[in-house]
This record gives sequence, structure tokens and C-alpha cells, in this order.
Amino acid sequence: MLHLETLTKTYGDRPVLQDLTLDVRPGEVYGLLGPNGAGKTTTINLICNLLQPDSGRITIDGIPVSDATKRLIGIVPQENLLYRSLTCAENLDFFARIYAVPREKRDLRIANCLAAVNLLDRANSPVETLSGGMQRRLSLAIALVHQPRLVILDEPTTGLDIEARYELWELIRRLRDQGITTLLTTHLLEEAERLCHRIGILKGGRLLAEGTLAELRHYVPAQEVVLVQTTEEERAIARAQQLGFPCRRYGNDLTFWLPAYLDMQDIIACFEGISLDSVCRQPVGLSHIYMEVTQLGTAPVSLAAGDSPKDRFANRLPVDLSR
Repeated sequence: MLHLETLTKTYGDRPVLQDLTLDVRPGEVYGLLGPNGAGKTTTINLICNLLQPDSGRITIDGIPVSDATKRLIGIVPQENLLYRSLTCAENLDFFARIYAVPREKRDLRIANCLAAVNLLDRANSPVETLSGGMQRRLSLAIALVHQPRLVILDEPTTGLDIEARYELWELIRRLRDQGITTLLTTHLLEEAERLCHRIGILKGGRLLAEGTLAELRHYVPAQEVVLVQTTEEERAIARAQQLGFPCRRYGNDLTFWLPAYLDMQDIIACFEGISLDSVCRQPVGLSHIYMEVTQLGTAPVSLAAGDSPKDRFANRLPVDLSR
């Protein structure tokens, strides 16, 4: 559906995108993650034909990006571009006219879009009377009014309270279930975990990692992550190194990657003789993967065939992993 091939873009002497290549497949939700300044907004502007790349190629449904492809795209920008004094229906009517939705189809299309985002009962309410969450839902309705082939959601839930966020997540799931191709940018890693089929991690204009969540877990070759609080951090780190447990800091948190699942008593036994204030187990999540890729830029680790994590590390542990 969306194909980006070796895109480069430079502002002055500052490279923003460097040989960026990615594909968003028909019907999938593709999450594009990255720190501020990674190039996400520039990428969206290029897709929408608001900027021109220095080199490279973009196609949407096989058509090179141009004014002709704008009707193929619906976008929910970071900030709501709504006319506050107009009603919900009037806002939708305005954008439907811009996208040349036929007059005889316009009223039904507006009603269907409002119903899809649970705002049909607010059709005649001015935008200024809506909550922030309702305004984001209206922005999504506007993005859908011309029945685009590709929907771009640029940090759609930023600034929303938890209830409004969950409501919008449910709407995005409906798009996904209907097979609507979606490109989602977000700083909320839980959002990407819950909604996306595949995820790309962008930094410095380069795509450092891409895949399903299961595929990206190769960047953190652990069965689980253990967060340890102790006044004897140096001893704990030295012990972990003896056991072959990679150590990482996430902020002030000291964590270790465990190559196999252990009972809590076995984890504590690994640090026998070291004073532990607390031990917390965590599944390997997108936050760990994201930090590994963006902060360390490491390549995924692959175990040799027939070499499971449990077999590989069992002889290093002071506990029996075969139980």
C-alpha cells in the first residue's frame, strides 16, 4: 500500500532522513516510533506531498506521491485542525467538499463517520463544546470522510486522559478490523504494543529496527527482565556478570536480563549474600526493546540452533533450572 524507498532529506547541512526504506502493507497498522527529531514528522510531510525528498521514491497504492495521491490519504495531525464555532456535522461537510465527496452522498457519509466515532448524537454541537477526547474522535471522522486508502495517525492520543485514550484505541482497532491501512506515530509504547501489526524504530533519520513485536524481541535475548533495588549494586552487577545476566539501566532502575524463567526464590538465590531491598519481575516489553535499539543501537542476538537459553546458562546458575 505505502512504499518508501531510500528517502533522503536534508535541511541545510543537517540530514533528517537517511536512506529510509519501509513498506506499510495493505490492511495493517504500522507503528513508527522514535525520539523527537528522529524524522517522523518529515516522513509524514513527504507522504502527504507537503515536502519533496532530496532523493528516493514514495508510492501509495502503486501511484507516485503527487497532488493526485492526496485523496488517497486521511490524516489526523498532532493538533486538531477543527473550526471551533462550527458544529461537528458542519466541520465534516466542509472537509467533504474539499475532498469532492459527491453532494448526493455527503449527508449519509457524514452521518456514517459520526456514528463510527460515536458522535452522531453530537452532530449539531459546536466543536468548542466538545471535550478533548471528542475532538480527537471528530478529527478521526474527518480523516475518514472521503474514504481514504491510507490513514495517518500522528500521535493521536497525546494529551488525552486515560478514558479518552482507551476510547480512541477502540476506534483504531475497528479500523484495523475493517482492513483499513494505518500508519501510526506515537511516543506511547503501550499504544504501539496494543494496536500495531508491525513496528519500525526510527532514529537520526534511519530505520534501526522493524518487525512484529515477536520479531523485535530478538533485540532483548531474555525470557524476562528483573528489576533489583539494592544498596550493594556493584556486587549485584558483578554477580550477574558471573551468571551471564546482561545488565541494563533504565533511568535509575537497575535491571538484569534472565535467559530462562525462574521462581522468585531461585532469583533471590542467584544473589545470595547480597542485600536486596526489592526484586520485581517484568516481561520483556517494547520499552526494553526500544531502549536497546535507540540507546545502544545493538543488533538482534540469535541463539544457535538447538541452543535454548535455559541450556545455555544452566551450568552458570546456583539453582536447578530443570525443575
